[in-house]
Parts: sequence; C-alpha cells; structure tokens
Amino acid sequence: MFYWLYRHLEINIFQYISVRAGISFFIAFVLTVYLMPKFIRWAKAKKASQPIYELAPEAHKLKAGTPTMGGIVFIFATIIATLLSAKLNNFYIVGGLLTLGLFSLIGIQDDYSKISKAKNSAGLSAKMKLLLQFISAVLVVGLIYFYGHTSDLYVPFYKYPIFEMGVFSIVFWMFIIVGSSNAVNLTDGLDGLATVPSILAFTTLSLIVYVVGHSVFASYLLLPNIEIVGELAVMGAAIVGALIGFLWFNAYPAEVFMGDSGSLPLGAFMGYLAIVSKSEILLLSIGFIFVLETVSVMLQVGSYKLRQKRVFLMAPIHHHFEQKGWKENKIIVRFWIISFMANLIALLSLKLR
Repeated sequence: MFYWLYRHLEINIFQYISVRAGISFFIAFVLTVYLMPKFIRWAKAKKASQPIYELAPEAHKLKAGTPTMGGIVFIFATIIATLLSAKLNNFYIVGGLLTLGLFSLIGIQDDYSKISKAKNSAGLSAKMKLLLQFISAVLVVGLIYFYGHTSDLYVPFYKYPIFEMGVFSIVFWMFIIVGSSNAVNLTDGLDGLATVPSILAFTTLSLIVYVVGHSVFASYLLLPNIEIVGELAVMGAAIVGALIGFLWFNAYPAEVFMGDSGSLPLGAFMGYLAIVSKSEILLLSIGFIFVLETVSVMLQVGSYKLRQKRVFLMAPIHHHFEQKGWKENKIIVRFWIISFMANLIALLSLKLR
C-alpha cells in the first residue's frame, strides 16, 4: 500500500526502504500487542495449551495450562505489515511470504495435533514434519533459483566468492532453511529463550540485506551487491516488531508460548534471509544460540547411541543447566547475552574483509 502511494500519488517519502521498514515495524508491533490478549483469552477458553513433556524438568510442570500457538499472531502481524509496506512485485518478498506461510502451516498442524483430544505432546511424527519442511523449502529455493538468485558461496572475512554452486545450491539452501527451522524449534523451551535471539538475528540479517541491496554500501564494505534484495529489510523489520510485541507476553513468566506455529517459520525465514544475503556461513554466528542448542542434541543422541553415555544431564543444553540448578531466568538472560555478542561479532565481520 505505501509503495503504491509513492508510485501513483508521488508521495516520495514512501520510496525509501528505511521509511517503509520503520512503518512495517510499528504496524507489526501494534498488531501483535493488540491481538495477543484476545488470542490468549480464546486459547484459554478452548484449552489450547501444550502438554508438558513428561521427562521435562520439574519446574516445567508448573507451566501446564499456558496457552500455545502464539506464533500464529506474530506471523500474521508480520505478513499483514509486509503486505502493507513492501513492494509486492519483488520475488524476494514473495519468497519470504511463502516461507513464513508454508512453515507456519506445518507448525499449526503440529501444534494442533498436540492440543487435540489425544493431547499428544509429540505432535507430528519426525519423518512427516521433515518431509513437509523439505517440500516447503524446495518450493522457496526453487523460486529464487528460477528468478536468478546468485549461487555464489561467500565466507566471512573474504570479499570474493569461493566458488559457484550452480544447481547444487538448491540442495544446500534446502538444508539451511530446514536446519534453521528445527534449530529455533529446539531452542524454544524456556520463556523468551528463542524470542530475543530471534530478534537479534533478524535485526542483524535485516541490516545485511539492506546493505547488500544498496550499491554504495555494498561496494564500500566489499559485499556482493544484489540489487533488489534490500526490499526484504521491510519484511525483516516487520518480524522484529512482531517479536518485540510477542516478547511482552512471552517474557518470564510466559503468558503464552509461540509453539511450532511460531518457531518453525521463524527459523525457516532466518535461513531464507541468510541465503538471499549470501550469509549462509555467517549464520553460524548470527544464530549461535540456535546452533549451540542443536549441536547439544546431536552430541547427546550420538553419544548415547554409540557409547550408551550422556554428554549432558539433559538436552537441549538449556535443560542441562536447569538440571544443574540454575534458575530459569538466569539461563534465559545469559543465553541472550551470548546471542548479542555473537551477533555483534557477525556485524563486525562485515568490515573485516
């Protein structure tokens, strides 16, 4: 809508990505803050609460009855803010909307299976969830590959692409999107634990896509210049605004959980932004907390299968610290600090090339 005002009514201020990003941020924030209390009341009335995993630490039993599927609200707010603020004939925006929509639908199905009559905390089977994620991912990456997104692979601290992946980039990008989606999902185990690192990651990625899409800034920082990708900063700002609104209700003690309907699309969109900004490898730093949580699960499962011994008291690693006696709030804030430092390092790497 706002870009239409620029094109047809010559309201020049709306031509700037930075202005429309600011508008989308506040639209998403206000929508989330307005709609979330209504959703919480509805979810409580419908008893839409996620069953607590029986092996979870004892403190988690107190969270029984907390509404889940809050991700529906902030993903909806993000999509509405993007539709109102972004240039919709940009295929990168279409890919971003497709990513959020498809992975949110998978999450909604998974959440619904948990809160239905069976009250099955497991939700969709792992195989079915992965299958749906890979199908969704191939649709998204197929779109941007078809429209000519560069398949050059870049690494931090080096200004030239190390090689061109060609059609194999589709497979690589699929694994990034699916891996990121599941990494955020694994991290979403404490109040606000996944929310703030996501805010930090999307802030960093939005800045990078804006710079990569700006010929002057990209040239100055020796980054690849992808002409129209900067429009995604509008969508990135929207999801940051929506998540800040969600944090108001998700901060400890949480009034609502995001559920898979929020965590799966968050991670998928994080991977998508890394792909289109040529930051696939840098995502290891940007999403360091999510990587740490995922690696802890892989080590735990691998060690137990090979040696019948556990590396951690419980995985993902935030549960390990709970078992060691750390208070939930302390774990959350310390993980936030680590995430902030990792994102700062990622941003500093842009200048050191």
